[in-house]
Amino acid sequence: MPTPLTSTYGADSTGLICGFHFGTDVRGEPLDTQQALQWLAQDVAMPGGGTGFVWLHFNLAHSATEKWLRDNLQLSDVFHESLKVGSQSTRVELDDDMLVAVVNDVHYDFAFEPTDISTMWLSVGPRLVVSARLQPLRSIDRLRDAVKKGAPLRSSVDLLVHLMHDQGDVLVSIVRTTTTGVDEIEDNLLSGRLEKKRANLGALRRLLVRLQRLLAPEPAALFRLLKLPPDWMDAEDVEDLRQSTEEFNVALSDMAALQERIKLLQEEIAGRVAEANNRSLYVLTIVTVLALPINIIAGLLGMNVGGIPLAASPHGFWIVVAIIITFTLIAAWIAFLRPRD
Repeated sequence: MPTPLTSTYGADSTGLICGFHFGTDVRGEPLDTQQALQWLAQDVAMPGGGTGFVWLHFNLAHSATEKWLRDNLQLSDVFHESLKVGSQSTRVELDDDMLVAVVNDVHYDFAFEPTDISTMWLSVGPRLVVSARLQPLRSIDRLRDAVKKGAPLRSSVDLLVHLMHDQGDVLVSIVRTTTTGVDEIEDNLLSGRLEKKRANLGALRRLLVRLQRLLAPEPAALFRLLKLPPDWMDAEDVEDLRQSTEEFNVALSDMAALQERIKLLQEEIAGRVAEANNRSLYVLTIVTVLALPINIIAGLLGMNVGGIPLAASPHGFWIVVAIIITFTLIAAWIAFLRPRD
């Protein structure tokens, strides 16, 4: 009886999270790394090539994953090099007759924070698809659940297209949730009840900008791929990939429109804040102008020197009050009436 593999970080000893073989019935059958290697070896040995393809999904947080990939699978050097590079924009390019995809996605426990975005790497060939990630991501988990439920995938490119559809659905969900939050802030703005939620607009805009920068596919690499696809990609796969890209771009366009809407709301809020500040400054200026006569006269009469006028007059206090009221009225006329002209 074989010894069961030790589970580490949700994966086996090689870092494999899940593996599936898609045969003639185009539905995934679970397998482990040993079974996958045996199938790939048989596939190479067959004169006409085997049927279907294998999908292996790895956890790069496992220390043995990268070494196992290098030692046991024939993958593109670009794929191995991309594993060592940080976050890059989403792209799909052709290298050594294999598709190398860098896909950015949100974490499974996405909480609308810019840091909740990570990268996933894929190597797509006619008989083998390898995906690897550092943290659980929503799109790949949706794809894995769909495969477990029997979703048919007729080719390796069909799996990539399905992943892009799932990523587009996740993106649409984020846009809808963000739109709901923006609608609430806009309602509060129109009703004059912004409170502290106006600060959320900046965080939402930063998140959308980062999502758009990382998720938007590089058009040049994708255009070259769709223009000159590899020989093992049929016309249906190319058309499906083009269609999924167009749907993804529609979601990105909605995100760009939402960014513009948030920008306009921020400008409106900034205008209202500036107007409130100007009003407060105007009131403070009026108070300062009205208090100017009494401050000047009180300062002059409060000097401990000889010759203070009206010091011996029994009506001196009322005379000074009359002078202060007169100058205060003049200052009020200058402050309130002159600006209207």
